[in-house]
Amino acid sequence: MLNEGDLILLLSEDNKKYLIEYQTSKKFVFHLGYVEFKENLKYGDILLTNKGYKVYILEPSNAEIMINVKRKTNIIYPREAGYIITHTNLKSGSKVIETGTGSGAMTIMLAKIVGNSGKVWTFEINEEHLKRAIENVQRAKLEHIVEFHLLDPSIEGYPISGVDCVIIDVPEPWTLVKPAYNALKNSGFWASISPTIEQVIQTVEELKNNNFLDIKTVELLEREILVRKGKTRPKETMIGHIGYLTIARKV
Repeated sequence: MLNEGDLILLLSEDNKKYLIEYQTSKKFVFHLGYVEFKENLKYGDILLTNKGYKVYILEPSNAEIMINVKRKTNIIYPREAGYIITHTNLKSGSKVIETGTGSGAMTIMLAKIVGNSGKVWTFEINEEHLKRAIENVQRAKLEHIVEFHLLDPSIEGYPISGVDCVIIDVPEPWTLVKPAYNALKNSGFWASISPTIEQVIQTVEELKNNNFLDIKTVELLEREILVRKGKTRPKETMIGHIGYLTIARKV
């Protein structure tokens, strides 16, 4: 059964999605009318709007939660997040540092991956961004896994050591190479995302100069396929360049 405040994904008959909090005795108004939430609902239930349209209650995916965070900043998209997670060996129990919290989208994904036996330390220098990130993480009910810091580790360093991975999403990632090296365990992973190739070049040079090996930079592109009998084709628009990902390992 759903509990008050649980995140739910409403899927309408015309395939529109809405990520909201489950609150009994309240109405959700949208383009097909409104639905009212009663007690004892669960994922998979079907509601009818006041106009007779079906609405499905689904459990939101990690990607849907990330994309729908309340934000005023750019986020790391699920596509890039998935690559980072699989190429840095993050799993239940991992200890990870994130720098450049932003709106907390990646923070939420990391907290879900490392779970209750893991830990996420996230660092942000903008107080307004950090406040929004805390609200988003609390909305996802993951605040017990995350420790928030209003701090610039390029100046003050990281107050943690022996972590499995450091993830960087700031304009000058090369300034964090030495602090990251000190915070990582041996064989730990560096992951950074940068929108321009000039940033990548400077970052990779700094990684090479500070005993990081197995350095790799990639760009990911995503294009949806419209599947319809007799006229299946790629969608006209696609999620193109977001940034270049650089992965490396401490030795």
